[in-house]
Amino acid sequence: MIIWINGAFGSGKTQTAYELHRRVEHAYVYDPENVGYFLRKNIPKELGKSDFQDYGLWREHNYSMLRYLDREYDGLLIVPMTLVDPLYFDEIVGRLREDGTSVHHFSLCASKAVIHNRLRKRGEGRHSWAAQQTERCINALADERFGWHVDTDNRSIEDNVAFIAERAGISLLPDHRSGWSKKADRIKTQLKHIRFF
Repeated sequence: MIIWINGAFGSGKTQTAYELHRRVEHAYVYDPENVGYFLRKNIPKELGKSDFQDYGLWREHNYSMLRYLDREYDGLLIVPMTLVDPLYFDEIVGRLREDGTSVHHFSLCASKAVIHNRLRKRGEGRHSWAAQQTERCINALADERFGWHVDTDNRSIEDNVAFIAERAGISLLPDHRSGWSKKADRIKTQLKHIRFF
């Protein structure tokens, strides 16, 4: 089974994905962005695109990897990735579903103000690339094809995880961590996903 966690940049995808990973006994977080960074480093500048999702290779490779992992890995696959172009969504998620892969898709939704506040907290200003994508993402993800929609304006990461687990029929392990331990885990996750390239 694949859990795809979609949403605008700053909606909480990565934190939700890793919190879900911590609460499921046998799970793996697959990050499609890594394919994009590989392509950027290994394609001549003349062939470069501003958004690596525009490479057919990016979509094909992620579809193939997820199909392979779903067949070979006996656990839950968690995919945190913003994917708002309906055609690109169909090329990956739609194709996986056509092949018989169980893909539960969730869009973490939030207001523009909340998203920009979250981006600021992680050091990205109003003019950052992520902030400039907010409106485009919010508008696209409102489409029915991107359900289930999870309103995160007033939800915690734990609430997101509980909602996803309930809808997807996943059992969660008990969480005995202290508040400080949870905060430390979130900081580690955030630091791990800072990109310097």
